[in-house]
Amino acid sequence: MSFRIQPAAPARPNRCQLFGPGSNTKLFAKMAASDADVINLDLEDSVSPSDKDTARANVIEAINNVDWGKKTLSVRINGLDTPYWYRDVVDLLEQASDRLDQIMIPKVGCAGDIYAVDALVTAIERAKGRTKPVNFEVIIESAAGIAHVEEIAAASPRLVAMSLGAADFAASMGMQTTGIGGTQEDYYMLREGQKYWSDPWHWAQTAIVAACRTHGLLPVDGPFGDFSDDDGYIAQALRSATLGMVGKWAIHPKQIALANQVFTPSDAKVTEAREILAAMEEAKASGSGATVYKGRLVDIASIKQAEVIVKQAELIAGS
Repeated sequence: MSFRIQPAAPARPNRCQLFGPGSNTKLFAKMAASDADVINLDLEDSVSPSDKDTARANVIEAINNVDWGKKTLSVRINGLDTPYWYRDVVDLLEQASDRLDQIMIPKVGCAGDIYAVDALVTAIERAKGRTKPVNFEVIIESAAGIAHVEEIAAASPRLVAMSLGAADFAASMGMQTTGIGGTQEDYYMLREGQKYWSDPWHWAQTAIVAACRTHGLLPVDGPFGDFSDDDGYIAQALRSATLGMVGKWAIHPKQIALANQVFTPSDAKVTEAREILAAMEEAKASGSGATVYKGRLVDIASIKQAEVIVKQAELIAGS
């Protein structure tokens, strides 16, 4: 391993990020009462251009007046290619309380995009005497974003999380699909006359996870568009969790429980992880660097794998 130690990601529950449009104030109390770990109040895609100003004012009022409990509270601003984003940042930082935890920056294509928002946020924080720094989450949803994913991950100390935005990513890449996440009808392998569907998002997710883990960020899977397909959502979330992602978006309230189910380690997995750690402690006490657990070899690397599961379970239990 490199002598440069891989930094730890922020220790916060991030199993489910629930999105709701800033233009629909009726949803705010329901979102606050939900079981989602992260709330994303949206000023971007779910808000029409004519409603941008009203949605921004709604979100600021909700930040200041709604009881969000212990949830991470985030606002997705408009993209840097629009005339709305600077006003989103200025009004949020000048008018919203310190309850605002995070700004989500969409369609990030390079480190310079993060620098631009960071410079504006920093100036306002200093001018207004804000004592709680606002964190950033970015969405990778373009060919440029995935090409520059590691430099983006290293762009700012404010950056704590990174998501994959499947729909805009697919459009930017020229992918012939209208699906948002999940397997795609024409992306399959053929063996002995049988079709086997693989995951077209796998490589992008892996690149995001690698960049995030290198720089101490939380890698998050984005939306699954067909909220009538629970099995498809769970399958996508399980693949994401296996790759190292810590959570997934919910674009409908029914997806919250599905995300929490997948990204909460099961009792059986936690028990097995604790047993592996105990077995390795016994092995170390006897001077051995490896041992056998249920018929398979476990060693120092197994400790690290087991610790991931145990720490995640403890973090969720403590929240």
